[in-house]
Amino acid sequence: MGIAEGRGGRRGPENVWGSAATALFCALASNNTYSSISNLLGNNTRNLCILGFVSSLATKLADTFASEIGKAYGKTTFLITTFERVEPGTEGAVSAEGTIAALFGGSLLPCYALAIGLLNNFTSVGIATVAAFLATNAESLIGALLQGKKGFEWMTNEVVNFFNTVIGAGIALYVGKLVL
Repeated sequence: MGIAEGRGGRRGPENVWGSAATALFCALASNNTYSSISNLLGNNTRNLCILGFVSSLATKLADTFASEIGKAYGKTTFLITTFERVEPGTEGAVSAEGTIAALFGGSLLPCYALAIGLLNNFTSVGIATVAAFLATNAESLIGALLQGKKGFEWMTNEVVNFFNTVIGAGIALYVGKLVL
């Protein structure tokens, strides 16, 4: 369809860092050796950091599901900021099919993390899934408002992916601190 990402859809190291740096930070922070993080998150630091880890990766998976399913199967795509009809592949475009796929994709890793004992309750699964879904929609907003715009040339797809995972982990950490 001619809407693959740059370089014909091939990935490079910047894709890995943009998608996984947040998860790496959360994994390292779950070690409890960082007293400043423990001071910030409290007694439940390890579990919250694991929740952030799972949520950041779930966010990226939700984004991937939304993008790929939306581009391939989205019947009608709308710009998330104005709801005007746009072509599939437009930065910030959303579709019903992609949105449903994001919710499904965002739930896969949290469910798996529960099954293997990485997360310890269904509340954490719900928090991670909702965080991933919300962050994926925030990523669409960032894409529509900033990506490819004059003055924001630095806002590449990889940078947007990094912000996306930070938002997903951040929402999960915030809600997890309140609820868990």
